[in-house]
Amino acid sequence: MGNEFKATLGAWVQAVGTVLSAIGNTPSKSLSDDTLTNFDIIGNEMQATGNALEADAIKNPFDLTKIGNQVQSIGNLTVLSGLVLDFNEVTKQELDIKGNLLQALGGSAAVADSLDEERTLDELLSIYGNALQVIGNSLQAISGILELNNEDSGDLNVIGSWIQAVGAVLSALVQSPGSISASASNS
Repeated sequence: MGNEFKATLGAWVQAVGTVLSAIGNTPSKSLSDDTLTNFDIIGNEMQATGNALEADAIKNPFDLTKIGNQVQSIGNLTVLSGLVLDFNEVTKQELDIKGNLLQALGGSAAVADSLDEERTLDELLSIYGNALQVIGNSLQAISGILELNNEDSGDLNVIGSWIQAVGAVLSALVQSPGSISASASNS
């Protein structure tokens, strides 16, 4: 599998996983709690896989984006462990918070790496996509901290999930051949 294809596949697997996880974190009258949890589990599995594929596509072991994708994958696996392993509710919540913070840290590394690049439309959109993911993960972590302290987090987790999903889809669009800027310049 070529590195460009692997990176594109990884970006889309991560984006689909992020959307599935957002669906799983959105209260629904038509879907059971078990179904929503399954969406969240599958979504985090896909995000971890997508980030791992994106990291593997980068050959330089000291590339900030590679390291960021690896950290994001670890963050998703941390969230996933809280969803599937038999821990008490406090431990599950702590794993969710730590996993979201790891994802935000990994996304921040990718943003930092993009800041050194030439300012093309693709690079700007990549910065925005990664920044939205960082913001979304941070909001989810804040929501978890509030819940852990028995405070009302409102819809902060849902909002954070969807902000992250928008950022992941934007990042996948930028990663794709014939990306946004190429399409815009052909119009």
